[in-house]
Amino acid sequence: MTARTKMPQPADLEAGKTYSWCACGLSQAMPLCDGSHTGTNKKPVTFIAEETKTAYLCACSHSKVPPICDGSHCSAEF
Repeated sequence: MTARTKMPQPADLEAGKTYSWCACGLSQAMPLCDGSHTGTNKKPVTFIAEETKTAYLCACSHSKVPPICDGSHCSAEF
């Protein structure tokens, strides 16, 4: 994935590991941050995975509980 999309993106997470979720939509490693936000006013959301699993992370930036997708993409205007 190379740009923001409406659909949530899977991310394989490992319990106890720290991740940074892309909030700017510029990352080439969506839905995780690759530092592409440099020079913007957006900052990634850093979180620690509570369990090892595949999580579906927000890729539209409309989730009320980032980085987890809450279904907001279903009603968001793009």
